[in-house]
Amino acid sequence: MHPLVSLRNIKKSYQLPSMEVPVLQGIDLDIEEGEFTALVGASGSGKSTLMNILGFLDRPTSGRHLFRGKDVSLLSDHDESRIRNLEIGFVYQSFNLLPRCTARENVALPLFYRPQTHDPEALVDEAMRWVGLADRSTHRPNELSGGQRQRVAIARALVGKPSIILADEPTGALDSRTGAEILELFREIHRQGATILIVTHDRSIAAQCDRSIEMRDGLIVSDTRP
Repeated sequence: MHPLVSLRNIKKSYQLPSMEVPVLQGIDLDIEEGEFTALVGASGSGKSTLMNILGFLDRPTSGRHLFRGKDVSLLSDHDESRIRNLEIGFVYQSFNLLPRCTARENVALPLFYRPQTHDPEALVDEAMRWVGLADRSTHRPNELSGGQRQRVAIARALVGKPSIILADEPTGALDSRTGAEILELFREIHRQGATILIVTHDRSIAAQCDRSIEMRDGLIVSDTRP
């Protein structure tokens, strides 16, 4: 049986006018379904670039990226977009909510790209309940606290029942108490069977995940299960 994600010798570099800048220098990584993983490293370690490749937001310069056993390099742009929409949920440090939309409308956004979705209203209701915001569904982002806004972002990531949730510094804009509540919410979502990858610079967050992958200078330097 294939891992959900498999990376082999993934390299990524960016071409500047006068030089080529290497960011990833040969990444080998498997992520199994149901894992709760932290990708930890300092700024500039390459973790955000790796997350973008995992989320089909960027392509590697070289190497092999398999998703459910399929070689991503052989997919069309349309197929990549389809997988990104159906299989991957994103959560960001800055929430990325539309300010003029209600919490409920923000959560429903991914379903607009799935016209075949059965009973989208029920999916939104379920996601709002999951994150404890059923009574805040008509509030706009500026009427919500930072923690509530991040819960809306998590509900938006959950609503399409993705195969993996990629969370980029999801507690970075929150105070420590609220951040702990958000991390506990991720743990509860994982206990229900979700595959989650949290990108963070905070080792204390990584220590609370089932698996901690540390990056430095574009390489994985450790892969442990605390």
